[in-house]
Amino acid sequence: MSKVQPHSLFTDFDISLFKAGKHFRLYEKLGAHLTEVDGVKGVYFAVWAPSARSVSVVGDFNYWIQGEHQLNVRWDASGIWEGFIPGVEKGSTYKYKIQSNNNGIITEKADPFALYCEHPPHTASIVWDLEYKWKDDKWMKSRKDSNALDKPYSVYEVHLGSWRRNAEGKFLTYLELADQLVSYVKETGFTHIEFMPIMEFPYDPSWGYQLVGYFAPTSRFGKPQDFMVLVDKLHQAGIGVILDWVPSHFPDDAHGLGFFDGSNLYEHPDRRKGYHPDWKSLVFNYGRNEVRSFLISNAIFWLQHYHADGLRVDAVASMLYLDYSRKDGEWEPNIFGGRENLDTISFLKDFNEAVYSNFEGVQTIAEESTSFPMVSRPTFNGGLGFGMKWMMGWMHDTLQYFQKEPVYRKYHQNDLTFSMTYAFSENFMLPLSHDEVVYGKKSIAGRMPGEEWQKFANLRLLYGYMFSHPGTKLLFMGAEFGQSAEWNFEGSLDWHLLQFDYHEGIKKLITDLNALYKLNPALHEKQFSPEGFEWINYSDHQNAVMSYIRKGNNPKEDLVVVCNFTPVIRENYRIGLPKKGKLTQIFNSDETQYGGSGVTNSKAIKIDAEPWNGREFSAALTLPPLSVTVFKVG
Repeated sequence: MSKVQPHSLFTDFDISLFKAGKHFRLYEKLGAHLTEVDGVKGVYFAVWAPSARSVSVVGDFNYWIQGEHQLNVRWDASGIWEGFIPGVEKGSTYKYKIQSNNNGIITEKADPFALYCEHPPHTASIVWDLEYKWKDDKWMKSRKDSNALDKPYSVYEVHLGSWRRNAEGKFLTYLELADQLVSYVKETGFTHIEFMPIMEFPYDPSWGYQLVGYFAPTSRFGKPQDFMVLVDKLHQAGIGVILDWVPSHFPDDAHGLGFFDGSNLYEHPDRRKGYHPDWKSLVFNYGRNEVRSFLISNAIFWLQHYHADGLRVDAVASMLYLDYSRKDGEWEPNIFGGRENLDTISFLKDFNEAVYSNFEGVQTIAEESTSFPMVSRPTFNGGLGFGMKWMMGWMHDTLQYFQKEPVYRKYHQNDLTFSMTYAFSENFMLPLSHDEVVYGKKSIAGRMPGEEWQKFANLRLLYGYMFSHPGTKLLFMGAEFGQSAEWNFEGSLDWHLLQFDYHEGIKKLITDLNALYKLNPALHEKQFSPEGFEWINYSDHQNAVMSYIRKGNNPKEDLVVVCNFTPVIRENYRIGLPKKGKLTQIFNSDETQYGGSGVTNSKAIKIDAEPWNGREFSAALTLPPLSVTVFKVG
């Protein structure tokens, strides 16, 4: 096989953008690219390693011998090594052998831009392409409307390795999931699916949050094109795809990004900023322009080549604060004396501007657990630019409330009502995520108090309250049928539970709640606006009852929601209303089809000219036990 031939995909403009932190399609230049030079087929390799003395491509085509194929360093001080190797084919395995100027240290690294990686525990990169004929034109053309912030956005969060396994207990492949998972999500009515990280990662217990192959779908479930099939099938079924994205940290595995060329290339050189004490991982250097280009290019890559409809950015709080999980003396204030990481703030703004300016109809979602201001506000208004932010406060307060026995709830109603004091400060998504069903927290169903009937009535009440509360929704897999045990990433969900009425009832409830959310504009048109919500009565602590109105663009489509947080049936419970007419029940979490007791408002209820709750009109309802009831005003 011939040695390395001079060849480059880079222009001077590419290099200037890269150095400025503004090259957002680096994957078209760096990495391994199947190509033809002077009529000869082979692969062009390019890697960023500015502290290297020499860089060799080692692989199965040269018996992994260092020096056989040594790349050429560019003359422009970019730190990029490149060259064309004739005869290398798709499917070839390779790494970069890097001899550093730093005391002659030698590292052997996987390609940061590899499109495909060996199945762990093997660690080599694989020469591959992205050839695929997409069949989702209809979805892509209508995505702007489907993904808009005034549309229903109900997300099913999935860990591919443990959603379901085959009879031998092995992973389902991307292609098997393209049949089974797609049909299930369509059946249950979720508008979107969110995949916990599918980028290549070495360690299963990390759940995918410790990445080494940022541009490669994990080979655990198949080839890159197989993952494209899964996304394609979801789109053809009218389901959006959100990918978990992890720009917050990365592991120090020998073949990964850490100490890449014998220097702190991707990670911050200051340990106070470059090491994450909670996860014992490395933190990107957000102030280095080339690293910014790498990360933003990675985000753009998944949106462009895998047709992702959104990115949920993991652990944003850990990125924003210099003192995150650090004691006094373990962090250094910024130039203004504050604790905010100014490089991160600048990076996140650049990231969001790049995503929204390059793709129509996508959303970025921040998992941000603090009260950092304006996370989901536009950058031109001083915000970080995300489309949505997880409402962690709502999640914490709500689960804390629901764990209490109903007899004590009258003392804690402010746990629920407090969320409305800040509900519209951001574009909030209500999450009941994977983090809430591990490490001894119990499953969502397992947190509910009481005997079996009450447990499931509380669960139905929780979900009804969640879907009628302003904001978009997210449920982790298994929650939609009342998984009893905590999530176990090493096995399958407990699908056998669906043979039992209560669990089947929860699944039916979630299906109907998704339909309710989709079909009623009052639940989504103004889900991020205070104009979309109005209290009727939040102060009936004694009965542990809350009532409110959800509003859309058309007042004729307003909905009235009443939540009874105790197992006491309340007859002739009166609520104040703004106008005459009648109330017609359109949803009741206590229906027998869901496993409830069947207490209901079967007939239309006349609205009386009797003042109540400070309003001119009112109506007397029957409140089923531990229930949410939803009425149309007509």
